Amino acid sequence: MPKVKKIVLGSLLLAILIVVERLVSIQTPILRISFAYVPIILSGILLGPIWSTTIAVLGDLLGMLLFPKSSFFIGFTISAALTGLIYGLLLYNTKSSKTFLIRLIISNFLVLLFIHVGLTSLWIAITLQKAFWVFAPPRIISAGILFPIEVSSMYVLKRLLERPISKYLQDVVPSVTAEIPHTAVTQAVVGGTSPVHDPEDAL
Repeated sequence: MPKVKKIVLGSLLLAILIVVERLVSIQTPILRISFAYVPIILSGILLGPIWSTTIAVLGDLLGMLLFPKSSFFIGFTISAALTGLIYGLLLYNTKSSKTFLIRLIISNFLVLLFIHVGLTSLWIAITLQKAFWVFAPPRIISAGILFPIEVSSMYVLKRLLERPISKYLQDVVPSVTAEIPHTAVTQAVVGGTSPVHDPEDAL
């Protein structure tokens, strides 16, 4: 994949991440309902773990800088990095739909259980100076609700976007014969000589 196309696609996903996470999400003191998983998972599928981790981290940092809703805490940035890393490691270069669905289920389960429920509850407990178990139970409930929604929506979205995105990302290598005029190719085949290799024609 050309590097320029990676940068363009990565920048687009980063912009979408900042918008949906900071402007579209619904924030409560202990829960956040957000579609931020969409650009992060897409970056993992299309660009790999390095890009998905970078986009997730930049989305958190730039989102905090541009649309601050609370004081900065490094723990949430760590959670964002781990989220991007998990999706990138498990979802990049998945060829078959069955393999993708299995990896999507595993990666989403890991993110919701260990990051959404575990780490995020811990970071909130630290920042608000309250017990961990005050925040974990409601996040377990929300994770159970979000799990089928996120898995099914991303599976459908990936199937819908697979063909146009693959067409955009593929390297276009021009055919050599396409650059040679049709008449020249015909003469070369019929006459048994190639105009390119004829010294007199070259002169």
